[in-house]
Amino acid sequence: MCRKENEVMSLIQQQKLKQQQRLSPQQLLIIKMLELPALEIEESIKQELDENPALEEGKELSDEQDNDFDADENSMDTNNPNDDLALGDYMSEDDIPEYKLAEISNREERKEITPYNNQQSLSDYLLYQLELSELSEREKKIGEYIIGNIDNDGYLRRSLNLIGDDIAFQIDEEVDNKELSKMLSLIQQFDPPGVGAENLKECLLLQLRKKSKTKDVILAEAILKDYFTSFSRKHFEKIKKSLNISQKQLKIIIQLITSLNPKPGSNWDDSMTTVMNRITPDFIVETMNEGITLILNNRGIPDLRINREYSNLLKDYAGNVSNQTPDMRDAVLFVKQKIDAAQSFIEAIRQRQELLQRTMEVIMRLQQDFFLTGDESKLQPMILKDVASKAGYDISTVSRVSNSKYVQTNFGIYPLKFFFSESTQTESGETISTRKIKQAIKEIILSENKKKPVTDEELTTVLQSKGFIIARRTVAKYREQLNIPVARLRKEM
Repeated sequence: MCRKENEVMSLIQQQKLKQQQRLSPQQLLIIKMLELPALEIEESIKQELDENPALEEGKELSDEQDNDFDADENSMDTNNPNDDLALGDYMSEDDIPEYKLAEISNREERKEITPYNNQQSLSDYLLYQLELSELSEREKKIGEYIIGNIDNDGYLRRSLNLIGDDIAFQIDEEVDNKELSKMLSLIQQFDPPGVGAENLKECLLLQLRKKSKTKDVILAEAILKDYFTSFSRKHFEKIKKSLNISQKQLKIIIQLITSLNPKPGSNWDDSMTTVMNRITPDFIVETMNEGITLILNNRGIPDLRINREYSNLLKDYAGNVSNQTPDMRDAVLFVKQKIDAAQSFIEAIRQRQELLQRTMEVIMRLQQDFFLTGDESKLQPMILKDVASKAGYDISTVSRVSNSKYVQTNFGIYPLKFFFSESTQTESGETISTRKIKQAIKEIILSENKKKPVTDEELTTVLQSKGFIIARRTVAKYREQLNIPVARLRKEM
């Protein structure tokens, strides 16, 4: 028994030959560059230019141009007093007149309150209103923390207890719920109406409280307070009977409630978010004379080259190997690393542009009818594999190209993913895009009787009568992808 255990537990050394694919640093850099959309690649290039002195903007110089540049530089007279003017008229602080210094100082120290403008974020606008309120410094500090926790939709989704803990940690003072609730009540009186609510019900009630107390407003408040679940599920008959009101009056109240803003902060996008979400197309497809032309958007991508002084410095070091000290060898290593990094970056940007161009050309050929007409029904079924096989790339490469990229056409700006869709067949055997089925679903729902909207089962029957081979669960999935609610929630009075 012991012998068997020893045999099992004994270690055995074996040599195995195994092939394993590893990506080189250059390949990893290309992948990283490929994933970045237009705005982010522009920021990446700026960052690399700031961090790597061996990289600079400009077209690569030929040997002849490089020699001419050296000759021009050597001919410069460093003792020429006029050369200082070419560097620009710089003034030190001692040269600035006293009245200018006072103006600069006052401008930096003065805390100006500006009214709302369309460049302000929701947070800025709320802080502006807080500043106008007559509050103690402690109250303002509490108000600032609460406003800092209000999201872009205008909701305060964090509990006051947690906010109180944060404030206590930051200012080393206990803040009770009474103080927090008082400050939140004040903020909830600010514009936009409904801001600072914990949920949709409270948000709508806050908006109603700012309206004149008419009979309709009072009834609307009662419905939201006591029958919110029934209202959200559109059980209108139950509400009508419970409140003993007429069909006409109920319809007026429902119109009043549905006119309220469920996202009061939606008009105030955070300024940074707005900048980041601004769509800059990576491609421009122009349709002219029944032909289409592709332009790669290189506006934020400058020509890049190796800094001439760094390359010359490396040549000089390499030519004096025998006279190099340890410090010089460290300098050579530093310069070489920077030049290698710059060359890798330039090559990665070049390959990125080539991959984008070639991939988009394939998409244009496959979806030519759409680019010529703008008709979504003419979009052909297309998956990543189709583009990859025609472009000669791996599917993962095409996936990275299509992610977060946009194309500007004569008919609008579209995300690249818009052009990809699965295929399905009709009863006649014709292969069509699933987008065509979604378009048919939208058209059926747009023309439905809103008092008796079509169910998913009825949608399936109509689609099948049009020749589409489709199951009810697939119809439900496509309807959800179109952000269309179920029939019960589409019902109108």
